[in-house]
Formats: sequence, structure tokens, C-alpha cells
Amino acid sequence: MAGPIDARLVRRGRATRFFLVALAVVGAVQAGAIVAQAQLLADAISHVFATHDLNGMRGWTLGLAGVFLLRAALGWLHQTLAHHASAAVKAGLRRDLAAARLSRPLDASVSSSTLVTLATQGLDALDGYYSKYLPQLVLAVVVPLVVGVMVLRQDTASAVIIAVTLPLIPVFMALIGWTTEQQVERRWKVQTRLANHFADLVAGLATLQVFGRARGQLEGLRITEGRNRDETMRTLRISFLSSFALELLATLSVALVAVTVGFRVVFAQMDLRTALFVLILAPEAYLPVRQVGTHYHDAADGMAAADQALGIIEASRMDSAGRSGADDQGSGVPETAPPGRASRSVLLSPGQVTLEGIRLTWPGAPAPVLDDVDLTIAPGEVVALQGPSGGGKSTLLAVLMGFLAPDSGRVLHAGADTAEDPEAWRAGLAWVGQQPGMPEATIAANIEMGCPGASRERLREVLDLAGGAELDLDRPVGDEAEGLSAGELRRVATARALLRIRHGGAHLLVMDEPTAGLDAAAEAAVIDAVRTSGAGAVIVSHRPAVLAGADRVVTIGGVR
Repeated sequence: MAGPIDARLVRRGRATRFFLVALAVVGAVQAGAIVAQAQLLADAISHVFATHDLNGMRGWTLGLAGVFLLRAALGWLHQTLAHHASAAVKAGLRRDLAAARLSRPLDASVSSSTLVTLATQGLDALDGYYSKYLPQLVLAVVVPLVVGVMVLRQDTASAVIIAVTLPLIPVFMALIGWTTEQQVERRWKVQTRLANHFADLVAGLATLQVFGRARGQLEGLRITEGRNRDETMRTLRISFLSSFALELLATLSVALVAVTVGFRVVFAQMDLRTALFVLILAPEAYLPVRQVGTHYHDAADGMAAADQALGIIEASRMDSAGRSGADDQGSGVPETAPPGRASRSVLLSPGQVTLEGIRLTWPGAPAPVLDDVDLTIAPGEVVALQGPSGGGKSTLLAVLMGFLAPDSGRVLHAGADTAEDPEAWRAGLAWVGQQPGMPEATIAANIEMGCPGASRERLREVLDLAGGAELDLDRPVGDEAEGLSAGELRRVATARALLRIRHGGAHLLVMDEPTAGLDAAAEAAVIDAVRTSGAGAVIVSHRPAVLAGADRVVTIGGVR
């Protein structure tokens, strides 16, 4: 956790700010109700003890009933405010998290399974932060202050004991919180690893079954699940031990006040009413502070998830910082750019693409994945990128398409900075990834996405060019390309990109391992289709035939 209150959550909107203000007001009323309750109880008990008369108790009884009802209403108001604030913040975080992912679809630093876990059960844990921890934190500030002042007015010695012992609880809380934070981070990493493992297992289940290796994965899944269980139990153990420590410290502090008050009552140095008032109020001074430590554990999981979500959102916004997109509403699109602004017409037309001094380092990485990379693609030129795995080839494509902002350097098209209008720049690109997306539809419908409204003749033409002459356009495709082999999937994706190039207005073809899984004949067909398209192309590949068919081969992640 960044602190008792994460300022980033407060800055996100009015929901949290209003919630904090409302909590302060409710906390002040709650403190007043606590003092009134102590006053009424002390007066009633001392009166009965002195007079042995229960006939005059009606006023005190009604007063206590009113205080109890008020405290119950305040508790209900706390929960209602917490529910609305938590729901608003979670909805905003999920919306921004989805937008951040859509703005950086090629960001490999966060897997899809991690994102799903984070957006669901991860952010759901914020309920504990808003419903328990944050309200108690406000009460821990307001109630001890009010109670301390009231005790000081009645008995200086008891007020001094409270003032000396009360700060010890936050000290212990800080030590416990530091340990808990580390443990929660470890548990979150293990939980994320379990989610990734399960997602990978489900994705590859069909292949594992074909090769008879599905049951062999059970042991690995059991090991990962066992680690998650062990980390969860360690977190719970810390939670229980810390609660015990805080309870013990608060109990001893209240006992110290009770002992000193008791002796002074015995020796007639304090009247019974004052003693009762102090004894009733003393536990109320420690209770909110003690419960903050207890509820910290309810908030830790949610804050860890919120911290990660905010990191992803802020990284996306940093990518977009400084970009001022052109107004692309209908005929209002400026065809001639103002000084310093990329022209939309320039970005949508063929031209030389230049990458200047591209440098990018992943968060936490010891060295940059791209270090001062320069690359030029002339109109109609086919450039192949090769290099070791993890050398930054796919990352460079993400930078080229504007999905990742480099730490330094820029991407130019015909001299215009593509970051000025990334949407217009991407409108001129055709993309084939390592794992092309295919929604549930027919092959024809998936190809038509490259140029909506294209005729069946054009769909057939590009599919034949991509080496898919034997594929039926009306063949159904399941969700996530279910029913297509790896080679068929790439041929359909290549056909979609070729349709976009030939009839959809795109001028640059960007491909990541487009011929993986294809036989020699299909691979040759794809290479020939790319070369005859007339568009520039940037292709990441390790295949000798692709490298041989390129106009130029550039090595990334090695000696250039």
C-alpha cells in the first residue's frame, strides 16, 4: 500500500472525495454519540448506586435508547456510503483498465489471464478497503481526539495514560503492515501465476490431449495451487497474530487506566461517576485504532490490486501524454495540418516510414529491450526483421503501430510524426499477428473485416493469394478461431490483411511470423502475395524463405 489513503484513488473522482468528507462528518457525530452514551451510563449507574432508586431511570433509559438508535443509524449510513463509493471506484477502474488494455493491445508485460484476475476478484477486494478500513481510519482520527479531550476534562492522570499508550498501537501497526504488505505482494504474484498457468493449460488442452499429455499437467497445477494455498495461510497467520498483538496492547492499556482509577476510587480520591465515565470512554479511545490494524488485512488485497491496476492505467496515459489527436469528425477533418501537427491525409497516404532512435525499457528490466533502433521502410519495400527470441522484434512492431510509446525516439511517416494522430496512422496499416484474433463467424466474415462490404469475388481472390485456395468461404469458425488449424488461421489472417491493403486503403503491411505453421507451397504463396501487393511491408520471421524474399533483412536484438 502506498499509504493509509492512496492519493491516486482520491484523485480519481468525486466518489472517493465525497466519501471521505461524509466519513469525517459521520465520525464526528459518532464520537459525540459515544461521549453521550458514556455520560448517560455514568449518571444512571452512579444515581442507582447512591440512591438505590430505579424510579427516576426513565429519562436516562430513553436517552440511551436514542443514542443506541443513532449509532445504529450511523453504522448503516457508513455501510451505504461505503457501498456506493466502492461500486463507483471499481466501475471506473475496470472501465479505465479495459481502455488501457485496448490502447496497448500488444503490451506483453501483462498477460490476459492476469488482467482478468485483476479486473474481477482483484478489484472486488476493494470492498474491504471502503467498507471496513477507510471508515475505521477516519474514526481512528476523530474518536480518540474527542474522547481524549473529554477524559482530560474529567481526569488528567487517565488522559496522560491514554496519550502515552495510544501511539504505541500505530507503531505496532506500521511494523505489522510492512510485513503484511510484503506477504500480500507475494501471495498476489502466486495467485497471478496460478491464473496464468490455468489459462495456458486450458488454451493448450486440445494439443495436450492429442499427444496424451493432459493428465501429466495435473501435478504441475497441484503444485501451483499448493503454493497459492500456502501463501494464503501465511497471510492469514500474520493477520491473526497481528490482531492478537493489537488486542493485547489495547487490553493492557485499558487495564492500566482501570487499575489507577480503581485505586483512587477506593481511597476516595475520585468520585464514582467520574470513574465510570473515564472507564466507559477509555476502551472507546483504543477501539477504532485497534480495528484499523485488524481491517488493514481486509484492505491489503484490494489495495495491492488497485495499485497494479493504477500502474497499468497510468502507463497507458503516459504513452498518450503529449499526443493531440486531430478532429476526425466527418468533413471537419483538416486535410492540411497546422504547424507541428501531422496531416491526416499524409498519414493515410503511402510514404517513407522512419523509426529514429527508438529506445524502450520495460519497467523493472535491467537493460532496454530496444536500444537506439533506427529503421527506414521505403514505399513498396519489404523489410524482414530477424533476431533472437526476446530481442525486441515484436516490441518494435508495437512501437511502429503506436501501441507502445518509446522512452525516446519517434516514428515518422513522410516526415510527419505518427504520434500526433495515431488513429489516422493505424488506419493505413494492415496487421497479422502471431495469434490472429478470429471471432465466431464464417471465414468470409472474418476476411471481410479488412474491408467491410467487400464482394465475395474479392474475398475469394485474397484468400487464394494467401494460399487458402482449398478453404471454403462459408466454413464456420468458432470463437478464438476454433475449428481452424494454426496454418489455416494464418492464411485467413493474411487474406484479411491483403484485403485491407488492396481494397481498404492501407499502405503498410505489418506481420509477425505470418508463415509459421505453413508448408512450403503456402509460404511461397504468402511471400508472393506480399511482394505483388505493392505496399510496404515489415515482417518478423525466422524462416529462410521469408528472409530470402525480402528486399532487406534487419537484425534486431543482436549486432546491427
